Amino acid sequence: MSKRSKILSLFVFTLALTALPLLAQEGAQAAELAKPRADLFKLSLIVGGAIITLAVIAGAFCQAKAISAGCEGISRNPAGAPTIRFLLIFGLVLIETLVIYALLITIIILMVQWGKYV
Repeated sequence: MSKRSKILSLFVFTLALTALPLLAQEGAQAAELAKPRADLFKLSLIVGGAIITLAVIAGAFCQAKAISAGCEGISRNPAGAPTIRFLLIFGLVLIETLVIYALLITIIILMVQWGKYV
């Protein structure tokens, strides 16, 4: 199995696993009374999960690339190590800040009282 097919199969499995609670059936009366609110709440859960998942994946990938490039730069030019180290740490702080912002947005999406807007 190639690396791309492993990643794709893991993604499909994760998507199917997260969709199972959404596909569960409810009673007819309870489903009709709370349908608009439940749909909006389910959508907010999906969007919140997608935001934080994509942010963490992108942040981890960018941090790995930054650390790799920083180590390579220091190995090529040991005299510039303090400058490279400072810029590396500064870049990692900015990347982690973006992931924290995505976490805050996800928390805001999940904590909104959706019943007031339907």
